[in-house]
Amino acid sequence: MGSYDVKQEVTDKYSLRGRVFNKLRSDILSGKYAEHEELKEVAIGEEMGVSRTPVREAFRQLELEGLIQIIPNKGAYVTGITEKDVKDIYMIRSRLEGLCARWATEHISREQMDEMEENVYLGEFHARKGNLEQLAELDNRFHDIMYEACNSKILEHQLKDFHSYVLRVRRKTLSNVNRGPKSNEEHKQIMEAIREGDGDLAEQLAHQHMINAYENMVKNGLHEAYAKEDKE
Repeated sequence: MGSYDVKQEVTDKYSLRGRVFNKLRSDILSGKYAEHEELKEVAIGEEMGVSRTPVREAFRQLELEGLIQIIPNKGAYVTGITEKDVKDIYMIRSRLEGLCARWATEHISREQMDEMEENVYLGEFHARKGNLEQLAELDNRFHDIMYEACNSKILEHQLKDFHSYVLRVRRKTLSNVNRGPKSNEEHKQIMEAIREGDGDLAEQLAHQHMINAYENMVKNGLHEAYAKEDKE
């Protein structure tokens, strides 16, 4: 999880290395590649229609993020996400989400507030209908709205980064018939605090929201299942 550079991100977005990096990163986090699996430059280059150079550059960036390990004279191997990684991410996110909610309280626009309210009310509708897939999509969007509203590109980037690291386990968590609706109820409390301009409460609620999400994972053994998948 390397440091954030806005100019570099903009440059990489349109570069070959950036496209290769983002594709490989997404594939690793989605579980396409198993832990310890070797990533082969030639095969990946052929698959993506690029030379080995942008693949090699993407490998170095992935290693900085801790997603792969490059062993000299051997190759590049997926390191995966461990149980401890999942816990660390949620504990760090709990603090950053709190800060994000506080800043969103100070900077949210009328349009963003309207979308956040609509998101929560749609979540209540789908929760009553038992539409857990739609509820999970709305859950992701709620966090994106808050990230965008905090008025900090650096914080937004870091939180979206952490969000993508645990995307698989979050999908499993939100598919739980109890956690999905409960998560939306917690979103409603955060939204109301932001709407009322209560930064202290918004921060506290957003922090606790992440703690609740992690505790639900532990209770249902989902963090262990996530790590196990990477090892199979």
